[in-house]
Amino acid sequence: MDISKAVIARRSIRAFKPEPVPEAILRKIIERALRAPSWANIQPWELAIARGPRLAEIRRRFVEKKGRDISPDFPHFFQFPEPYDSRGRATVAKSHESIGMKREDRAKREWWEIQQLTNFGAPCEIYVYIDRSLYLPDGNINIWPVFDCGAITGMIALLAASYGLGTVTQARAVVYPHIVREVLGIPDTKLMLVGVAIGYPDPDNPVNRYTSDREPVDKLVRWYGFE
Repeated sequence: MDISKAVIARRSIRAFKPEPVPEAILRKIIERALRAPSWANIQPWELAIARGPRLAEIRRRFVEKKGRDISPDFPHFFQFPEPYDSRGRATVAKSHESIGMKREDRAKREWWEIQQLTNFGAPCEIYVYIDRSLYLPDGNINIWPVFDCGAITGMIALLAASYGLGTVTQARAVVYPHIVREVLGIPDTKLMLVGVAIGYPDPDNPVNRYTSDREPVDKLVRWYGFE
């Protein structure tokens, strides 16, 4: 699959088949994703790829917390100014509508929270993290390593799509970073950025059938020298 087809094929998958992803394919995806660009080629990212009993243990402990008392390494912002807030709300509304979830349906909302905390049933999770010294050198925030990790995360998503795999990048996967570090044996000097759930999409699940909207090019892009 060429890059344009992968871009069009990629979408955030929120229901996966239990079928495992072969390690050989995961290795190819990661090896190629490591070609992502970064500031001065510092390659700040580190990855932990989990499946099986360890991933199950992370999920079990996340569900025990039930989304309470989250303590992510990077602050989560759930409210944005316009027009960004409306875009986000429209996408959330579409996903909820696809599974028939209404605001007053408390039981279904609790079920959906569990789906998020268990990475939508993906057979594999890729945790993306950086060393604390990169983000907080001398107590000052350095945003560039975080920006660079966005590049490799995007690469993973596109490469996965080229292999017929689906992904969803989740902040929810690292809301209890201490649990991830404890289960996987990662030191406290590492800051968890995001998790990427990866696996074969379930085509029969309606949550995978809706498509999120995009603003038109000329609304977001200004052109100079093209008159």
